[in-house]
Amino acid sequence: MAKHSTHLIDEHSTSLSLPTGGGVIIDLGTGDGRFVYQAAQRHPDRFYIGIDAQSSALEKISGKVHRKPSKGGLPNVLFLQAAVESLPPELDGVADEVHVHFPWGSLLRAVATGDAVVLQNLRRICAPDAWLEIVIALDPERDRAEIARLELEPLSAAFLEQTLIPRYRSAGFEVAEHGLGPSTDWPEIHTSWAQRLRGNQGRSVCFLIARAVEPLTSPTL
Repeated sequence: MAKHSTHLIDEHSTSLSLPTGGGVIIDLGTGDGRFVYQAAQRHPDRFYIGIDAQSSALEKISGKVHRKPSKGGLPNVLFLQAAVESLPPELDGVADEVHVHFPWGSLLRAVATGDAVVLQNLRRICAPDAWLEIVIALDPERDRAEIARLELEPLSAAFLEQTLIPRYRSAGFEVAEHGLGPSTDWPEIHTSWAQRLRGNQGRSVCFLIARAVEPLTSPTL
């Protein structure tokens, strides 16, 4: 994976978290909430919101954050059950960062194809100049059935530059950095999926880091 610009990376973090100096960070497709919980522990000045369409995996950690701080409770964390297609209007314009780490199912299809409706929803929850980070990991062999079911194009450099990045730009995201790399080059992202998948040599990573800007008037389809 290409080396990131230093102004995009929090020097005190071993994940891909971007610096905000406080602010609100939203993690979409948060899964079991591990990334949100651990990031909130390291950065008590920031408020973290983990969102997932399925709530079952969040039950344990959601209960944990409401404990006393001495027992693992965190006042700077909120978990929500919501689909990316219908994010609550209360989130409009609140996010200084939006993360999508290792999505699956409909969320994967949306960010890997540049679905216009979903990208507009992501842009809607972003504050001006907010950062969006997408990290996708696919194995062409092991994930063959899911790739076919979702009708995904191979995430090649040509597809990123000629198709995907223009779609993000049309939705109001200026891609500052993007790349492809093997799993051996992964940064340390604190999610359960990252821990499970990092040792798979056949799995490659695609990443996009973009800033929220004014959307174009004529979307690229």
